[in-house]
Amino acid sequence: MNIEGKAYQAMLKRRPLNVKALWANEPVGLVSGRDIFAACKELGAVALAANCRHPITAKGILRAAKKLNAAVVLEIAKSESGYCLGNFDNLPGWAVKYSKELGHGVIFTMHIDHYGIKGEADLDKAVSEIPLLVTKGWTSFAVDASHLNDYQNLCATRDVAMSIPPYLGLEVEVGEIKGAGELSTVEEALYFIGGLNTWGIYPDLLAISNGSLHGTYDAASGQAEGIDLKRTQEIAEAIRPYGVSIAQHGISGTPLDKVSDFYKYGINKGNVATLFQNIVFGIKMDPVTGNADTSTGAYVKEKNRGIRPELWEKIVAWADEKKLSRKSGDYKRANLVFGEAILEEPDEILERIVDETEEWAAKYIKAMRGEGSAEKVLEIISRRRDHNAAPERKPLHSREDYTPDRAPNREKIAGDFDD
Repeated sequence: MNIEGKAYQAMLKRRPLNVKALWANEPVGLVSGRDIFAACKELGAVALAANCRHPITAKGILRAAKKLNAAVVLEIAKSESGYCLGNFDNLPGWAVKYSKELGHGVIFTMHIDHYGIKGEADLDKAVSEIPLLVTKGWTSFAVDASHLNDYQNLCATRDVAMSIPPYLGLEVEVGEIKGAGELSTVEEALYFIGGLNTWGIYPDLLAISNGSLHGTYDAASGQAEGIDLKRTQEIAEAIRPYGVSIAQHGISGTPLDKVSDFYKYGINKGNVATLFQNIVFGIKMDPVTGNADTSTGAYVKEKNRGIRPELWEKIVAWADEKKLSRKSGDYKRANLVFGEAILEEPDEILERIVDETEEWAAKYIKAMRGEGSAEKVLEIISRRRDHNAAPERKPLHSREDYTPDRAPNREKIAGDFDD
């Protein structure tokens, strides 16, 4: 994309205020999540959202996005920020650095994934922390109070969303992402989104429990990818009058031909995390789904991919000391412990990580119909007068229709399904 072009220059003047405050003299295409999600809705596309547990992942994603003229989402979850080198404090800066190395011209948003609210203490922290995160350059937020019952989820999400500038992207969640089993219902989604609407909270996206899983599908224990697209479409159609579409979580391990159909079912954002971590580590993956191969009872390190075998052996020794199974999802916690060591790997090792990240990102962008979506984002931004991407919507119901006694309030399944 030509950064000297009229449309790109107009975008620079209409970036979110926090982006202009931090990078006024940097022609970085960091935009509001609202603009990217709106573009995907108009195009019938799905935005690739990559969890950058290690900052090097962001470099590969941005490189693929620039080559394919695609708008993408770089993200990290609240829990991940505590155990990964990529975190709330540094990831926007890394992204801008990598964009600059590419000569800018990449359109992307910085998205806080799964900002979890599990009780009053989390709520109190959120309303003080989120304004600080805005000052660090985050331009989109996912508020996740799905651990609470339906009325509490509505109230907590409402209160946290009120601390987020309305011109930044907003994703909300009903039903925890927990794999096969209980699915979010149309009733829950309508109560939740309709209730938020009465308070003037207008999300772009709703994350639901539709059969996906965060992490690796362990075939030996009977796990298999099972995203229920029929239920997904039912919910998407029900909430469409509110201007909300679906965010699909837990895509790692899903066949690309299924991913290529997501747009047909009301999905406009697709999260991929574990697959990109597998690339950094050089873990053997299914070439079609990206699912980690644990058929031997352990992750298999491929010597010609990812970090050097010597560093991987140190990670395994650390995990063994922590008494982790050699196919444990908690290997993700090595991203912080060994994050700096990964950055210190030889240039040729880092380059092969970036190359493979770019290759997989390109596969997803093409499957998700994201090629050329950056131009649509610029078009959407050009339609308004200034930086403010807040949607023009209005409450459709009375708050009295969303009282506690009218909430679905199904029982919650025990467990921690944050990321």
